[in-house]
Amino acid sequence: MEPTLYRSEPVSFTRRGGRLTERQQAAWDALAETYVVDVPRHGPNTSIDPSYVLDQESLFGRRAPLVVEIGSGRGEAIVHAAKQHPELDFLGLEVYIPGVAQTLVTMRHEGVTNVRLAIVNAAEVLATSLPEGSVHELRIWFPDPWHKKRHHKRRLVTPEFAALAARVLEPGGVWRLATDWQDYADQMREVLDGSPDFDFSGDWSERFEGRPQTRFEGKGLRVERDIRDLHAVRRTP
Repeated sequence: MEPTLYRSEPVSFTRRGGRLTERQQAAWDALAETYVVDVPRHGPNTSIDPSYVLDQESLFGRRAPLVVEIGSGRGEAIVHAAKQHPELDFLGLEVYIPGVAQTLVTMRHEGVTNVRLAIVNAAEVLATSLPEGSVHELRIWFPDPWHKKRHHKRRLVTPEFAALAARVLEPGGVWRLATDWQDYADQMREVLDGSPDFDFSGDWSERFEGRPQTRFEGKGLRVERDIRDLHAVRRTP
């Protein structure tokens, strides 16, 4: 069946535009051709042609373990991680164009070159664009909590999404998550505990030391929310 050009399922994000600052525009003009993946589109402007398969070696010019961060925002976490681990490749999936541009600004400032960015619906990338078992680690830091009950169906972390995460993670690969919304943390724990594809202790994890404090985490701490970290390991099929 030919894939539909329009989504029939709820998405986990709100598409946001916004003008670029002069600095962001300069970074975009200088760096986007190299570091922002030019993906073929299919329908909505964050959708990706389902026949497209990402060629990591071509994008990065080498073979290295791949870390994927969903919702990379302004790039605080992904650029920090890439600078700390030049031996790894990092792919950031984000729909907020000024955030991608700001990531380029930070990459240039920090001298980081092992990051690539794609303006896409992350679920579609995990479903079709990344080869099976190609991801060493999957990270989701502070996804939109969609805190109103009627919007919970928009939350990213669901049993269906867990199956997509399992598809792309290599055996022994790690899925890391963090949130400052307790009811979403509880939902994440239920999803991980119920997945047949992951080994999960059922407990909260210690704070992942490779994650810097972003503005989202800082916002949660200022209103005295508990920060919950979780991680699970992809089972061998």
